[in-house]
Amino acid sequence: MTVQTARREPSISAGSRPGVILATVAVVQFLVSLDLSVVNVGLPQIGSALGFSAVGLTWVIHAYALTFGGLLLLGGKAADRYGQKRMLLFGLALFGLASLGGGFAAEPGQLVAARAAQGVGAAALAPAALALLTSTFPGGKARVRAFGIWSAMNAAGGALGVLVGGLLTEYASWRWVMFVNVPMALIALAMAWRSVAAEQVRARAGRPDVLGGLLATAGMGLLVFGVVRTDQHGWTSAVTVTTLAIAVALLAAFIYVERTTVRDPLVRLGLFANRSVLGANAFNLLVGAAMASAFYFMSLYLQRVLGNGAALTGVQFLPFAFGVIAGSVLAIKLGYRFAPRSLLVGGGSLTATGFAWFGFAGADGAFLTDVLGPSILASVGFGLCLGPLVSIATAGVASHEAGTASGLLNSSRQIGASLGLAALGTAAHDRTGRTVTPEALSDGYTFGLALCAVLLVAAVLVALTVLKGVSDDHR
Repeated sequence: MTVQTARREPSISAGSRPGVILATVAVVQFLVSLDLSVVNVGLPQIGSALGFSAVGLTWVIHAYALTFGGLLLLGGKAADRYGQKRMLLFGLALFGLASLGGGFAAEPGQLVAARAAQGVGAAALAPAALALLTSTFPGGKARVRAFGIWSAMNAAGGALGVLVGGLLTEYASWRWVMFVNVPMALIALAMAWRSVAAEQVRARAGRPDVLGGLLATAGMGLLVFGVVRTDQHGWTSAVTVTTLAIAVALLAAFIYVERTTVRDPLVRLGLFANRSVLGANAFNLLVGAAMASAFYFMSLYLQRVLGNGAALTGVQFLPFAFGVIAGSVLAIKLGYRFAPRSLLVGGGSLTATGFAWFGFAGADGAFLTDVLGPSILASVGFGLCLGPLVSIATAGVASHEAGTASGLLNSSRQIGASLGLAALGTAAHDRTGRTVTPEALSDGYTFGLALCAVLLVAAVLVALTVLKGVSDDHR
């Protein structure tokens, strides 16, 4: 199969300013990461204010996860085909408008629709921003520094989202967990408009692979849908089995289409022959599963076992946020001397140790003795991994496929988070049983955190085997 390749001028061409581009991408990543966690703490108040049912309330989270996870590959390809700046501006505008609409929601359907639109915007802007960073900083110390800053903002947004959500919900209104995105989206829009030069398309890469796009979007959307619904329909239920079977069939059909199409494929399957891409995405999927689950378990442990309020729980996540930032800064320093794979192994091992330490917390535990230490250890390790992981996943990828590679990396993290949270959440629930006491809840949550440690050990093994010998040239 021969497909004409689109040739684009690098994003750092005339009119682009690397320093401002880095700042823009940092703001964008903070915004996307913040929104993954800022809503969670306010869910009880949202449910009461808008009259959500217990089942309906979960769709405040699921609507975002479905559209974000389902459309990431399409968003990455759109960035390659139509331009990183164009998709970045479109995504930011849609994200900001959806956040504004969600803040004014008067009934459940309006808020769920707004969250779904946020997911569409995030799926457009996240791959474009990461591809822009990759093409602007192709190598050397500048690349190490750029990805270190990106990873710090990525982690800070996710961790600080819990704090921001708790404070806004408790002292202002749950509506501000939506409104808070609007000024950041406007700032990022202005920065992107002024700092990023439009790409010059020399040749259109054939007709778009519409069928592949539909199959990938439907398959990934159904996969996420089937997994996130396991809180209501068990893994062995007819609903879950049927949904996941259809998702697998659609994804298998997608792979077949990508192998045989004469159009411009959504994902060139040859990308997976690149061991850097394959290994980084496998590592990312496992880390995504562990981190999403760990945030969930620790939030519940702090509130339901230790009895802390939403605002205090947010404050107690601050050491984790600062630890990730510290780890990301340390990764910049170490990245000048060590190969990215070495940082993945070291950082993954530290994070696994921190999660294993979490597993010893009990119902009579305390923040200072059972949470603070493992939080610092796990967060510093996680920070060490983030920048090198993105660098490996996009190294050696042609500029016209940077968006696709970025979409793949975001997809593996999102799918990992959905699968991990559903699977580990089920395991923790089974461990807790029907006795809802602090002891039983603590037993379930700490068991889930121990499983997170197992996932990190598996990620380290991926780095030691699949990535062996492939990342040393990407410093």
